[in-house]
Amino acid sequence: MLLTSRRLRAASLAAASAALVAAVLPGPEPLGIGDPLFPHLGNPGYDVLTYDIAFTYRGANTKPLDAVTKIDARATSRLERINLDFTSGTVRAVEVNGGSAAFTTAGEDLVITPRETVDAGTPLAITVTHTSDPKGGEAGGWVRTADGLAMANQADAAHRVFPCNDHPADKAHFTFRVTAPAGLTAVANGLPVPAAGDGGATSATRTWVYRTRHPMATELAQVSIGRSAVVHREGPHGLPLRDVVPAGQAVRLEPWLKKTPAHITWMENKVGRYPLETYGVLLAQAETGFALETQTLSLFAMSMFTGDRHPKWYVESVMVHELAHQWFGNSVSPRTWSDLWLNEGHATWYGLLYADEHAAQPLEDRMREAYAQSDRWRAAGGPPAAPKPADPGRQLGLFRPIVYDGSALVLYALREEIGKDAFETLERTWVAEHRDGTATTADFTALAQRISGRDLTGFFQGWLYGATTPKMPGHPDWRSEPPLERGPAAPAEEH
Repeated sequence: MLLTSRRLRAASLAAASAALVAAVLPGPEPLGIGDPLFPHLGNPGYDVLTYDIAFTYRGANTKPLDAVTKIDARATSRLERINLDFTSGTVRAVEVNGGSAAFTTAGEDLVITPRETVDAGTPLAITVTHTSDPKGGEAGGWVRTADGLAMANQADAAHRVFPCNDHPADKAHFTFRVTAPAGLTAVANGLPVPAAGDGGATSATRTWVYRTRHPMATELAQVSIGRSAVVHREGPHGLPLRDVVPAGQAVRLEPWLKKTPAHITWMENKVGRYPLETYGVLLAQAETGFALETQTLSLFAMSMFTGDRHPKWYVESVMVHELAHQWFGNSVSPRTWSDLWLNEGHATWYGLLYADEHAAQPLEDRMREAYAQSDRWRAAGGPPAAPKPADPGRQLGLFRPIVYDGSALVLYALREEIGKDAFETLERTWVAEHRDGTATTADFTALAQRISGRDLTGFFQGWLYGATTPKMPGHPDWRSEPPLERGPAAPAEEH
């Protein structure tokens, strides 16, 4: 293409302007939004509205995928540079608002210098052409399965898969476009886009397109690629359900899969209508060591359902645990990672309550056991709403017993304190008022006071922030054991 002299001069001026801006700016550095547990996670200056992410998988789960991530955002402050969280991939090109942009890396940030400063309040369109490395390992991100890939991005690993604002405070809508060899199946969060066809695909490949109808945190993204069967059924109120299982295993797994509609009905009776567009389970051929509440498609290791390591009642309670997260953690997401107890405490609570009602596993017995261990858990990991940071490079260490049974214990104490009726009203109101949003511990405690009509300041101060566990309302005889020199801090199996 030939440029006129006027266009050539304009291009030269733009290049000179970008060079001048780069010359006067300080050196690039990793930024964060101030989360005390993850100081470099998230980025200031913009609010992401949508992600549109295209992956090309060529059939080998050891080789990087080709990818293009498109981000539509709104600048919330004047930006001379834009930081995205991204690592473990190679960036090939970046565009900002239609023009090519300079880029470099700093820590685990991709630092972009657009040709022109982006003013506060203006649209921000970013396109990053990159690779996505499936060899995430213990750091999280892609999980390599026997027949392909799945994702496990909690807590801070989404940016090991795609460039993003990797913090649950900035939820957005997602579109996934996955091209894979014929014979493989790709499934992602949300629902398939009608009439998407095989856009750009050949007879040797197929492109799958999925889109979320509700905003989602980056840590909850899920893309499954493999030799899979997708089992469809209808849930309450016509809710479309779909489970993703290894090809040839659907009949074997059906006794477990068919339980989901009743699980959803049970949860709806406790807290209200299911808040998202679909649900199902993804049973992966990988030994993850955990289950994960990826939005609308919870991840489990298939061996949990085919082996005999766990009793059946426990497996079913974990299914309810991950389902409960679709309300607590997914629809209502934590504003900071210190609010994690709201996610895991509630999911644990409803998993235990289900086992109490359906499997003769008394909730009170489990809570008494948790109370006995609570002081040790607090010494090892901090109190529920002020957890200690995980060791560097071991972010899953944040998922300690104190955020599971230790936080469900807080909810048990709250129910004992304000009564069952007020507690159940609180739960329903919480998920209704904060649906599709983010919320904090302070929001929860304020709502509890409003619903109960009581000043609960002292109650919550002790239960959420105390170094030791307060007396259990209604059970003055319960005792907590003194901390060990080195308390246990192993993560639980469900997230």
